[in-house]
Order: sequence, then structure tokens, then C-alpha cells
Amino acid sequence: MKNKLNQDLNSSTLEEVGKITRKRLPVRELLYAITKPDEKLEIELSDQHLADGEVKKQKIPLNIDINMLKIGFLGGGKMAQALAKGFIRAGLSKGEMILASCLPNDTGSIETFKKMGSNTVFTNIPVINHSDVLILSVKPQVVPKVLSEFRVHDNKKLLLSIAMGISLKSLEKALPKETPVIRVMPNTPVLVGCGATVFARGKYASDKNAEIAEKLFSSVGICEEVSENFIDPVTALAASGPAYIYMVIEAMADGGVKMGLTRPIAYKLAAQTVLGAGTMVRETNLHPGQLKDDVTSPAGSTITAIHQLEKHGLRSALINAIEAATLRCKEVSLQINKN
Repeated sequence: MKNKLNQDLNSSTLEEVGKITRKRLPVRELLYAITKPDEKLEIELSDQHLADGEVKKQKIPLNIDINMLKIGFLGGGKMAQALAKGFIRAGLSKGEMILASCLPNDTGSIETFKKMGSNTVFTNIPVINHSDVLILSVKPQVVPKVLSEFRVHDNKKLLLSIAMGISLKSLEKALPKETPVIRVMPNTPVLVGCGATVFARGKYASDKNAEIAEKLFSSVGICEEVSENFIDPVTALAASGPAYIYMVIEAMADGGVKMGLTRPIAYKLAAQTVLGAGTMVRETNLHPGQLKDDVTSPAGSTITAIHQLEKHGLRSALINAIEAATLRCKEVSLQINKN
């Protein structure tokens, strides 16, 4: 079985990206990879990387078949599974192009990847050898051991780290010199194509590397490049954010049940209301306060409910929660990177 697995890994169905050409753009060079003539994609690319984490953008057509890349997950936990499912769901990858390392006793993860048509292995080296892009998705305390398995010639492979708290400096220090590293912070709604992701590039990560990261994570939601010092606030707001919203949905549904609705209908209505409200904010570009005012009639039920929410400190509770989560992220990061 082991020999057969090694043979399967060596005889990949993936062809290597063909001849690379360069086209000079006003700001920087954009790498083009050969793809089918009708496969023309469009992506928002960084025009200038600013110190404060903001990114100016312009729309540039990108002729690159991202499906040509073999994706390897170093760790096959919940987020790795969500990303793999998201990439496949978006048509960005095929199951057989994905390989993940899992613990032998983690039968749940192994079965999940198997259902996606992906292979799993019990060690990291086959994943490192087999993949073009590596996604580091293990717990922080396991990261040093995983990175120690990289060899000198592996420094040409792009590493995308979603490991919480591990700084770019620590990652680069532990890896072979000049390994391109990008730190990524996604959230679990990537599973349904509604993720909110940011990434920060290391000093050896090229524009092409950043474009690959952006293309991957844009396929499963929105994706923005920021400077690394914004990762902790983003973790508190977006990565942890779904948990806050699940509590809101549950509480709204409980209120509906108290007033006589059945539980299934209450959950469905609460979830759809949150989805619709978020879509309104994004699609209309109106301030949330304006949208709130638009549905708040004088002496009506909505303003009466809002009064109760303000009275019990909904806004302050959320602001304090995100502040506390950010500070906790910074504490964890300091502890991890110190060690």
C-alpha cells in the first residue's frame, strides 16, 4: 500500500505550468502562465502595498489556470477541510489535486478528504514533496516540528500559513532561507464561498506569490492584503466573528420561539435576515446606520426593539468583545513567538 501511494504521488495527473512570459505593466510585472484560450480570469491585483495595510487596487485580466497548482495541506483539521471543500466547490481545484497530512487516528478528517477525492498521508514530507502550494494548518505548538521537515531545496515552494499567532518573522526564521511565506487569516464561511480573508506577505514573497494567495482565497469569499499588524484585529473581527453572529441568530430565533414561532421557521428567518442585512450593507454601500434608519418608523416596533438593545448595551458588548479578542490574540502571539 505504501509503495502504491508513493507511486500515485510520483505519477501526478497534473502537468507542470508551461512557459512563463512577462508583460510590463505601469507599476510592476505581472506573471502570465499558459492556459486554455477561453479560460480568461479577472482578479483584483495590488497596485501598491502601503505601510498602513491599505491596498490600492486595479482590475487586471489574469490568464492563469490556478487548477494547474497542486495544493498540499500540512494538517487536515477543520479549517483545512473547509478550505479544500471551498476550493473544490468554487471549481478552483479538483479533489485529486489536493493532498493532506492527517494523524493516523483522525479517521474523521481522513474520511472527509476521501469523500472529496483527495489523498491523505500520515507524515508531512510527501505533502511537501508533492505540492506546489503548501497551506500550513496545524496548531501553533506543532508548527516548529512541521517546519523542521523542510529541506533547503524546498525554499521555492510557496507556504501559506493559517496557523494562529505565528509571525512571518518566526516562520521565515524556521524555514530554509528565502522561502516565500504568506500569513493568511480566513474564517470558516469559506466552506460556503462566503469567507472573509486577509493575508500579509513575508519579505521573500513575490507579487506572483501574493496573486496566487489572493486568487485562492478570493474563490471562497472576499480577500484583502494588509500589513501583518492588522492580523490580530482581523482575527477578532472576522475569524471569530461567525461565532458572535451564530449567537445573535440563536438569540433572535429564541425570541421568535418565545412569541410562538416554531424552532425551524425561527432559525430559518433569523439566518436569512442576517444574510440579507449583510448583503444590503455590501451591495448598497450605504452606512449601516442609514439602513437601520430606513426600517425604523416613528413610534414603531423596530425603534422599540432598538431601545431595548441600546439599553442592554449591544454595541458596547460587541466592541468590547472584539477588543478583548484582539488583546488575547496578541498575548498568544507573544507567547508563541517568544518560544
